[in-house]
Amino acid sequence: MENHEDTTHKHHHDEHHGHHHHEVTNVNTAFIIGIILNTAFVVAEVIVGFSTSSLALISDAGHNATDVFSLLLSMFAFKLSKAKATNKYTYGYKRATILNSLVNAVLLLFVTVGIIWEGIGRLQNPVHIQGTIVSVVAFAGIFVNGVSAWLFFKDKDKDINMMGAYLHLLSDAMVAFGVVLSGIAIYYTHWYWIDTVISFVIAIMILVSTWQLLTDSIRLILDGVPRNVDIKKVEASILKFKEVKQVYHIHVWALSSNENALTAHVVVCNNDIALFEKTKQKIKHTLQHLNIHHSTLEVETGSFNGKGICEE
Repeated sequence: MENHEDTTHKHHHDEHHGHHHHEVTNVNTAFIIGIILNTAFVVAEVIVGFSTSSLALISDAGHNATDVFSLLLSMFAFKLSKAKATNKYTYGYKRATILNSLVNAVLLLFVTVGIIWEGIGRLQNPVHIQGTIVSVVAFAGIFVNGVSAWLFFKDKDKDINMMGAYLHLLSDAMVAFGVVLSGIAIYYTHWYWIDTVISFVIAIMILVSTWQLLTDSIRLILDGVPRNVDIKKVEASILKFKEVKQVYHIHVWALSSNENALTAHVVVCNNDIALFEKTKQKIKHTLQHLNIHHSTLEVETGSFNGKGICEE
């Protein structure tokens, strides 16, 4: 009876996780609406930015352009990650989402360098700016980025790419708010250097938000332990089972931006193969709650080279 309940519970748990991943990979509406809104806004910012000589608008347009490219890459990566495994790619193309995160981070770093470089030149040669027009366009940016960020809100905790899209769009809305304030300040004070200072603030915000994405992406590509997995907690959870006497050779890595895998050697003190399987299923069930979606356990028996680990 206990085994039946455990199996049933696991079945329901697996169904839940399957549905969980299904929700994350079917966000085409959010992507499409976000891409259309941001593309239209980038075009508007570029036109008005050049016509009014506003570096803040031009730099923000550059940032938003990378967000559009980022959304396109993310949508493509999610579709690619759903492709079936092959003899050459036995995990399929799940890691496309991780590679996408790294590409986006590098692109944003280039944008940041460009903004700072142009800003330094502007400090030496200030340009007159029409504060009213800048404020109006930036105000539209608050709406565009705010709506786009809201579209990704419900999935932001399920996947690093969704969180990245959400945070970038939300920060864009905040930056647009800053540009509105600078436009108003320029209108009343005629301090045109304020526009350049705001562009530096934008650059710093991009750098801060991108740094986390860059370091996380590099760690996952190098098979480092994902940020949402505590390997000490994983080890302790496996050792809580009375049948388990030791666990070693624990390796945890990311299969994709929202799926993690584990391999480990587990030492038990019973020669009943049926009990091995029951214990393994319980352990795998527990690991799913610790963000381990795929686990492979190598079970060993006996006294473990006579060291007295197992007391028969």
